Amino acid sequence: MDLPFSENYQLSDEFLRPTGYHKAKSSVKFDAAATLPGYPNIHLADTTHAASFIEKALCARDLENISSQLWVLTTQSSANINPLHRQKIKGREIVITEDPRLHLVWSYTRIFIQPLPRYLLSHAFWEVYLLHDNSPLGKRRDAVHKAAMGFLRTYHHLIQHESDFSIAQRDDHRLIPRDVTWQAFCQFMQKVSEIQDHEVSGRYHYGEIRLSRLNRYAPLLLHSRYYEQIHGQYAEYFARFYGPMLFVFAVMTTILSSMQVAMAVDQVASHRWSELWPFFRWFSVLGLFSTLVVAAFFVVVWLWMFTDEWMFAFRVRFAKKNAVEDVK
Repeated sequence: MDLPFSENYQLSDEFLRPTGYHKAKSSVKFDAAATLPGYPNIHLADTTHAASFIEKALCARDLENISSQLWVLTTQSSANINPLHRQKIKGREIVITEDPRLHLVWSYTRIFIQPLPRYLLSHAFWEVYLLHDNSPLGKRRDAVHKAAMGFLRTYHHLIQHESDFSIAQRDDHRLIPRDVTWQAFCQFMQKVSEIQDHEVSGRYHYGEIRLSRLNRYAPLLLHSRYYEQIHGQYAEYFARFYGPMLFVFAVMTTILSSMQVAMAVDQVASHRWSELWPFFRWFSVLGLFSTLVVAAFFVVVWLWMFTDEWMFAFRVRFAKKNAVEDVK
């Protein structure tokens, strides 16, 4: 396992190397006052608590468990990540999250992004926690290392221009520390951009994931009612059904009205305006037929879009498999 950046280009030197870390088989012992950079309440001497915190901050277990099935939910490409300026163009609000399960998950006009923690910017942290044979992470070291590599690589895609860098450093975002400069960040990312899929965890073989699809397939893939509940009140939950319900109601109302007019014309006993009866009858029939055609059109369009998404997923899936076989 290699480090994704050199010590000369590290963006944080706050992590204090513990005693004994140079020896591969010796235990790592931290000073009592040593804390995790960016988290002064996480004392490194309490190795169990610190290791648990780091693992929870970097590993998205839900997505890792279903990483082999994620291709049905999103494009199977780690580069499927829009830079921050493109997120703005798409009308998405950047919402800060500290939950790795939500990193790069988007919902309509929002995308959740986890800030880049200071400790991942430290060369010493990677040496001690993610590369040392006797890492405080124990058996979880390799899994956390791959998750950290994948997470770090996402920022290569999120911040590609100085405008992206400026967005990331805004006070309402603060995705990267304020004291980092654009030039230093570019130097830091030089080697990060070369990270390959086999070096990262399964979740980071993919980029952005739509939350609505995660929630839709959660009962099947995660055996849960939903992946993430974002509706805080009943009104918000049921509001998403109003559009389809109104559409169905409007179609049924139009059909019933057309049928009622057609029947009423035949039942009129009077011969007044008899020359207009054929017009009334055919107009009602035309309205009924048009409503059915429009409803069928929308159903066909939805089925076409649904099928097209699955066909695209299969094409990308097969292309990935063929590419891997060619490399072998």
